[in-house]
Amino acid sequence: MSRPPKDGAVKAAKAAKETPLNRQYNQIKTQYPGAILLFRVGDFYETFGEDAVRASKILGITLTKRNNGGAEETPLAGFPHHSLDTYLPKLVRAGERVAICDQLEDPATAKGIVRRGVTELVTPGVSFNDNVLDVRRNNYLAAVHFQKDSIGISFLDISTGEFLTTQGSAAYVEKLLQGFSPAEVLFCKKNKAEFGQLFGDKLNTYQLDDWAFTSDFAYPLLTSHFHTTTLKGFGVENLTEGIVAAGVILHYLAETEHREVGHITSLVRLEEEKFVWLDRFTIRNLELVSSAQEGGVPLIQVLDQTLTPMGARMLRKWMVLPLKELKPIRERLDTVELLLNDPELADRLEAHLKQIGDLERLISKVAVRRINPREMLALKRALSHIAPIQQLLSQHSTDLLKKYAGQLNPCPFLFDKIEAELREDPPLVTNQGNMIRSGVDHDLDQLHQIAYAGKDFLISIQNREIVNTGITSLKIAYNKVFGYYLEVTNSHKNRVPPEWIRKQTLVNAERYITPELKEYEDQILNAEDKIFVIEQRIFNELIQTAAEYVGPIQQNAQVLAVLDTLLSFARTARKNRYVKPQVTEGKAINIKEGRHPVIEQQLPLGETYVPNDIFLDDETHQIIMITGPNMAGKSALLRQTALITLMAQMGCYVPASAAEIGLVDKVFTRVGASDNLSKGESTFMVEMTETASILNNLSDRSLILMDEIGRGTSTYDGVSIAWSITEYLHSLPTARPKTLFATHYHELNQLAEDFPRIRNFNVSVKEAGNKVIFLRKLKPGGSEHSFGIHVAQMAGMPRGIVSRANEILAHLEQDHIREKHTEKIREVPKPAPVYQMSLFGAEKDPRFEKIEELLSRLDINTLTPIEALLKLNEMKRVME
Repeated sequence: MSRPPKDGAVKAAKAAKETPLNRQYNQIKTQYPGAILLFRVGDFYETFGEDAVRASKILGITLTKRNNGGAEETPLAGFPHHSLDTYLPKLVRAGERVAICDQLEDPATAKGIVRRGVTELVTPGVSFNDNVLDVRRNNYLAAVHFQKDSIGISFLDISTGEFLTTQGSAAYVEKLLQGFSPAEVLFCKKNKAEFGQLFGDKLNTYQLDDWAFTSDFAYPLLTSHFHTTTLKGFGVENLTEGIVAAGVILHYLAETEHREVGHITSLVRLEEEKFVWLDRFTIRNLELVSSAQEGGVPLIQVLDQTLTPMGARMLRKWMVLPLKELKPIRERLDTVELLLNDPELADRLEAHLKQIGDLERLISKVAVRRINPREMLALKRALSHIAPIQQLLSQHSTDLLKKYAGQLNPCPFLFDKIEAELREDPPLVTNQGNMIRSGVDHDLDQLHQIAYAGKDFLISIQNREIVNTGITSLKIAYNKVFGYYLEVTNSHKNRVPPEWIRKQTLVNAERYITPELKEYEDQILNAEDKIFVIEQRIFNELIQTAAEYVGPIQQNAQVLAVLDTLLSFARTARKNRYVKPQVTEGKAINIKEGRHPVIEQQLPLGETYVPNDIFLDDETHQIIMITGPNMAGKSALLRQTALITLMAQMGCYVPASAAEIGLVDKVFTRVGASDNLSKGESTFMVEMTETASILNNLSDRSLILMDEIGRGTSTYDGVSIAWSITEYLHSLPTARPKTLFATHYHELNQLAEDFPRIRNFNVSVKEAGNKVIFLRKLKPGGSEHSFGIHVAQMAGMPRGIVSRANEILAHLEQDHIREKHTEKIREVPKPAPVYQMSLFGAEKDPRFEKIEELLSRLDINTLTPIEALLKLNEMKRVME
């Protein structure tokens, strides 16, 4: 009986089967766990094992197997190296990290196995690839750092160099993640559960070791990068958690082989106090930058008339970060007004902007040495429009536009250098020649003469030999086997001079070479090699010169982005009949004939949007109760009020005949009902969670939109909750938030009789026989009917059901159930003010001791909502 081999013998057997290529692959693969390794082998990028299985599914390429001499077959999938730009974006968009392993030496000259190494690790949040990036939106990498009382968060778009950081509550960080939509989020491994609990599992994430999440590591990393001794100049010195998050991002760039990061020139603080608070529910519910419905139209699709990628990205940021400072809002609005009133100036600016391209990402490619000759030409073309734009703005009579002119830099030296050195039709890559103009380098000009003017020289040799030999059909040609040769037909081969050397015999001809041709061939081949070397050197020097202008050109890109966005606002205002809002320090919102900016664009041809007036303030119309049937337009009215307010504070004209907007600092929405069944949350639970978030964060300048609160539970519960919430909002001693409350609970109309700042309005309808016509006009007073049965009939409900529903309704109305219910609610006395009791400072009150004992036995982490209510009820009985 034979013994099993020892471990050493097994390892030796495996090592014997492992080829040098396998060994090299395995060594590199272990350095990049979790990433798909694209391993360059000859003209192909290959993937092996589990990488091959994943890649084949994502890319739709064939999965094969190969046997390396062992018992097990290895899955294999690959694609041609020149198809990298086709396949790489698909992998990255699928959320994969991709390590690109290239051959680092020429296989023809390599001794033994070709040396290979990872030249770039491409991740969803770190890419310069044009096919991966969306030109009209930023591609952010985010990092989140958890601390007990605060969370730090940082954003970097490596393709533009924009670097942001801040810190705050979990709700604030969640809002930023929703608004900025990062392509990838980094966080510490130990915070995996906390991250998932707070922010969900729909983001592309990557976990790092905890040693990188320390101030001692992050702070010097940032100061070293920016060549400063402190971070005070960036205004982030006291943002300890934000600094750690930003440091993690720089660390991650180094880990992913992105070490050329000179275009990241500053770290900008995201100042929460400068922007309107929009929580994640509001950004989603108002559909600012994306729509929850398939085929839906978000607001940005209506407002985005930008002409440059930088402008499109700027507009997206403005939409999720509306301003709450009066001065910059008015500056934007006044600039839009100037552009509207001077259409000739606007047209001339737009003509230049159309030619700019993505200046921001072009200069970033310069900084990281990834720009190709054609992109350098595009950079020159963009710079050529800076001076004319500057001149147009500087000649204007207002300081608003002159300010922008002063911030532009045409970079004339760089423009002239590119103009003088780079040809107008350069190749896409730098090793194809014909890239640098004549007159730039004397040696290069001579080599060009040899390499590219050789046709005339060959013709002269051919003509000379025809005369010397009398062979009229003589011709000179070239192929890769023999180089240049003379071809003579068989009828003339007796005239061939003896010094010619025969190289090939064909059916009807002979081919010869001469020492003169070989010498000329050597000159041409050597000239081409030397041309590539010299042109590469000159182009690299051009890149180095351009790299000195990263700062000014990034500044140009920012100024042009702002101008482009404001021109887009002006163009949209002209096209859609928007008006300039008056934004004030007051607290009133007064909109005349307001319209929903998205819905009005989706109406059938010939149908006009029915406008409505809205007035809200903190004195007489703090809360407006809007009743009316479903489909009457209540939700649209709520949303259009919020959208008009936010558009005004972005600096955009608004869809109305007039609008006065008192600055709003927070906008909250509770609209629509959507179950989160995957997390075990019902419609009602989601509704109450979102409502609780509003009530816990509101301020005196908040705008609140509530749509059908309480419909996720029974009618009596729903009415009671809606009634109580309205009372709470009205009676808050610290704030009077402006509120629009749409409801189908007509019982709530009674609130206006009991509270001085509540007003009833309804969306009017017209009954015509058994039909109902939606007039969509807001008018004072409450609605007496919901017309729900009419709506069901319009939706195609079977006649029998509609008929039976009418019978039941008549019976209910006869019993006056609603009126009785309403009176019961009004009779409930308001609770006395609730004060916080001290459990642990009480003087031996047995009731408090009993409650303390109950609390000590609770495990909050495992407590269900129902159990919590039961425990609360038990405590209440103890206190009775």
